[in-house]
Amino acid sequence: MRALIQRVKHANVSCGGEQRSIGVGLVILLGIAKDDEESAADYLARKTVNLRIFENEQGKLDKSLIDI
Repeated sequence: MRALIQRVKHANVSCGGEQRSIGVGLVILLGIAKDDEESAADYLARKTVNLRIFENEQGKLDKSLIDI
């Protein structure tokens, strides 16, 4: 399992004729193989939401997705 995570101010994604938009958040491109286990997905999800990659009021990167 591999993930490419990008912090965004806004994003649009289209797939199969459908389009979705978000404001501040994360865009995640996720690759899953047949032999990947559910525990790996759980670990990746927990790690992703706790990454401190969003700015606080002083501009320091110390807020997580949960915080915003």
